[in-house]
Amino acid sequence: MTSQPPFIRINSVSRVFNGGNGVHDLSLDIPRGSFVVLLGPSGCGKSTTLRLIAGLETADQGSIAIDGKDVTNTPPSKRGLSMVFQSYALFPHLSVAENIIFGLKVRKTKKDEIKTRLADALRVTGLEGFEDRKPAQLSGGQRQRVALARAIVAGHPLCLMDEPLSNLDAKLRHAVRKDIRDLQQRLGITVVYVTHDQTEAMSMADIVILMNDGRIEQVGDPADLYLKPATAFAAGFVGSPPMTLLPASALPASVIPDGFDASTVTFGIRPEDLTLTTDLANAPWGIPATVTGSEFLGSETFVFVAIPGTKGATARLPGRVKISPGTEVSLSWAGAAAHWFDGEHGHRLTPTRPSTSAQDIKITSQPDTATSTL
Repeated sequence: MTSQPPFIRINSVSRVFNGGNGVHDLSLDIPRGSFVVLLGPSGCGKSTTLRLIAGLETADQGSIAIDGKDVTNTPPSKRGLSMVFQSYALFPHLSVAENIIFGLKVRKTKKDEIKTRLADALRVTGLEGFEDRKPAQLSGGQRQRVALARAIVAGHPLCLMDEPLSNLDAKLRHAVRKDIRDLQQRLGITVVYVTHDQTEAMSMADIVILMNDGRIEQVGDPADLYLKPATAFAAGFVGSPPMTLLPASALPASVIPDGFDASTVTFGIRPEDLTLTTDLANAPWGIPATVTGSEFLGSETFVFVAIPGTKGATARLPGRVKISPGTEVSLSWAGAAAHWFDGEHGHRLTPTRPSTSAQDIKITSQPDTATSTL
């Protein structure tokens, strides 16, 4: 049994600008019907990748195929795709319905087909009853739905989205994220979505493509990137707060895995996997640290600590935890929760056997009530 060929294939594509940035020797396969998110910091190449797929940028080298057809030199209008941009790009003098069907009218689509497609798009985007309103009469979320409806009526199997929610407030972004994901699943289309917001990536994607400096850092589902980051960059970018990364030389020697040189290895730990204790006399091992502050967020508390010779760490503790700045604590974790990376190149390292003390010893601190001190 042969596997299904990729819907989009990017093969050794480079696009470099005079001012730098761009993408370098990019190769990528995107399955049909998937929701793929290009994630990364500003300037990492994610929008350039999207524009290369769309045909808005021309590759310096390499090839791009969509649905088995080489489109490397094909103009955007011939690639069979629609786009949703950061700006809604709506005509202010046209109604919602007129904005949605504008492209169909330009392509001289039959009136009966336009009517059917419009009704379908209004229904799936929840815009029924808004057909006659002008953009100025709509909220930001409704305007973005109009842009989505315009992409839907085009009937293309591929939709490219370039940071479409960045102009919306946090509450509205959450609602529209769900709308977009539901639409994609209902219509069965392939979506390639660009964002620098990891929350969008983690909550929407089937596949996350994390980019850095014009190259792919890691490809996987959201759980892969969170639970098993391939590099120190991935570990530090994905997660809120991000993974704490410390030089292994700052750790007790007993927790360094066999065969690892503490001077050349970076240790990583997720905030929720860190525990604190103020009972230093009974802490059999751990990292000495000093509390610098805390943030209570309702269901959890972030505790920030300083560690000599490092950038410090963040612990995510359940419930409300009261602890004063200046408090001396000891940090500890379960051995299986530790991540290890090459200190020079940042690649993930897999120890042959974690240290015994890190496996067997874990200090826990569970608040007895909603308001508790460590």
